[in-house]
Amino acid sequence: MELFWYIVLMTMLAIYVILDGYDFGAGIIHLFFAKTEKDKKAITSAIGPFWDANEVWLIAAGGVLFFAFPTLYASSFSGFYLPLIMILWLLVFRAIGLELRGQVHNKMWEAVWDKAFGIASLLLALFFGIALGNVVRGVNLGMVTNGVSTQEAHYFFLPLWNPTFSPQAEHLGIIDWFTLLLGVIGVVALTIHGANWIIFKTNSSLNATLKKVVFVLNLALLALIICSLLIWHIIEPKPFHNFFKHLWLFIFPIIFFIGHFGLFKVKAFKKDGMGFFFSSLFLFGGITSTVASIFPKVLPSTNDVNPDLTIYNVAADDYGLSVGIYWFIVAIVLVIIYFTIQYKVFKGKMDDVGYGEH
Repeated sequence: MELFWYIVLMTMLAIYVILDGYDFGAGIIHLFFAKTEKDKKAITSAIGPFWDANEVWLIAAGGVLFFAFPTLYASSFSGFYLPLIMILWLLVFRAIGLELRGQVHNKMWEAVWDKAFGIASLLLALFFGIALGNVVRGVNLGMVTNGVSTQEAHYFFLPLWNPTFSPQAEHLGIIDWFTLLLGVIGVVALTIHGANWIIFKTNSSLNATLKKVVFVLNLALLALIICSLLIWHIIEPKPFHNFFKHLWLFIFPIIFFIGHFGLFKVKAFKKDGMGFFFSSLFLFGGITSTVASIFPKVLPSTNDVNPDLTIYNVAADDYGLSVGIYWFIVAIVLVIIYFTIQYKVFKGKMDDVGYGEH
């Protein structure tokens, strides 16, 4: 049962990153590339009918985490309290940036909310990448000091950074040079993803420029990925042991690289949706490859005193997990119906939707 709910949780998070990820990326494109009012409206129209529904996947994943893996929920929401509160506020500012911009037709008012939307989107992409870096790197479970655990084995708390900015310090911070690298990768990847969504859903004058941007950023992304894979050996001596132990897991890195290298052909695609398809493959393959590499760990311990948190030692009772399946079936059917209707209603180009107009 633990494995089933773990797959459900990771699938929800992957769907969230793919769907809300294009919202973040669109916000970054809005911040740096949308210079005319027409282009700004095209971008907000492309994500307007979808962004709030996309965030439901994050809420649903939080619910599954609370229900199926309560120990991990308690550990993470205490240890990552500071960045989680920052992410909450960034989600708020991104939302009100979209909703309040059109309430008053004043250039200063519109400029403020444009910046709120763009900067919040950029920082959200950065923080979610940093969050992935923290999971890969691990945390000091039990707050071990000089070889002695000062707290319960599953408890930890991290400041935003430590004085050394090192991922190998005894007392770690949320942000260090390794997690920051993954944060930058997150920003670049989601910028590409958002650009592909805009190309897919609009006829904006930006589209030709965005294809060039995607190609250049994809080159930068390749360099960053190679760098991160090399550095990963410093953090984890055998980061790929699961893949060689279970060869079928290589399907996830294959999906990752198909998506990545497919993006180099973005200028040649005849169908506007192909770029979005390949960036979705890239994100899905990247997340699943990362998850597969640390399985069954869900939060590694950086000390030798307290064990890693795994899907088996943080899960709820088997009875509760089995009963939850019935409610999950009902919920997933409703979600499939809802998203099918939503994406059918808003299929095609979205330039003339006029989201946020008053």
